[in-house]
Amino acid sequence: MKHGKKYLDSAKLLDSAKVYDPAEAVALVLQTAKCKFDETIELSVRLGVDPRHADQQVRGAVVLPHGTGKKVRVLVFAKGDKAKEAEAAGADFVGAEDLVAKIQGENWFDFDVVVATPDMMGVVGRLGRVLGPKGLMPNPKSGTVTMDVTKAITDIKAGKVEYRLDKTAIIHCPIGKKSFTAQQLEENLSALMGAIVRAKPAAAKGIYLRSVVMSSTMGPGVKLNTLKF
Repeated sequence: MKHGKKYLDSAKLLDSAKVYDPAEAVALVLQTAKCKFDETIELSVRLGVDPRHADQQVRGAVVLPHGTGKKVRVLVFAKGDKAKEAEAAGADFVGAEDLVAKIQGENWFDFDVVVATPDMMGVVGRLGRVLGPKGLMPNPKSGTVTMDVTKAITDIKAGKVEYRLDKTAIIHCPIGKKSFTAQQLEENLSALMGAIVRAKPAAAKGIYLRSVVMSSTMGPGVKLNTLKF
């Protein structure tokens, strides 16, 4: 893979054989984020679990203290009073069968998170094949299938992120933007890692945190010292 001059200059600031403490890693990531746009700072966590086994899945959600720096568009499937509650709580889109038809007929995906009341899951289930692959399917474990739509929307708008193991046993999750202060990123990092550590499956054997790498959108990865978590 060929990299640009900015990336190569940034890579020179890192020692590829070293693992960094959180504060030092955050400082390096901010130093190596050299693009003009507000780059996203992302964490990649490789776990010592086997994602093929149901009892070794790692999935959940956590509210980052300082949010992700991104405006999140929330779609809510609800009816009656719950639909009114969702609108009052600040949901961007609220509906039922009408939204299903819009997504299916117009291939419409102008939203980032989907919340649904339990009674609507039969309707939402029709969208499983299109929402599932995009990671948008509501799920009780992440708090997006709930009767308390106000809390769900408030948490999401406040910076709630969902973390989920992929097929290669890695979790990818944003923890902020280049415009954040180092302290904000450190606190978001601590919140996310704390949640992942607490979510360790009972069936997991051996080393749980195999590697933790932080990077900006266009910058090189900085390896973190897993023992700090």
